[in-house]
Parts: sequence; structure tokens; C-alpha cells
Amino acid sequence: MKITLNNRPENFETDSLSISKIMEVKSFHFKMIVVRLNDTLIKREQYETTQVKDGDDLKIIHLVSGG
Repeated sequence: MKITLNNRPENFETDSLSISKIMEVKSFHFKMIVVRLNDTLIKREQYETTQVKDGDDLKIIHLVSGG
């Protein structure tokens, strides 16, 4: 499967993966994140059930706060 992850091409050995699995594989363990799949905002409760497929555009953005 070929996807775009955070504006970079990525290849995975399977036809589809959940957002949670991609975050696990890529070691994204941030508390405050925003996830967009093909320009659709995905809620945290949907990470396990939302499947990313070949050609999808996935953005996992780590929010940082400070002053």
C-alpha cells in the first residue's frame, strides 16, 4: 500500500491499516494530535476502526503549546 503521510510518500506491506496501527508502526505516541484522512477530520475514538487504503492522504499532526 502506498499512501502520503504528512506530505511524504510511505509504503506498507499490506492493503489497508487502521490509523492506530500506522501510529504504532511510525511510533507516533503524542497526547495532543489532529488526524486528517483525505481532508476529513478523524476523531480519536475512530482511530481503531478507520482504515487507510492505497492512495490515501493521511496527516497526523502533533500539537505543541507554549508561550
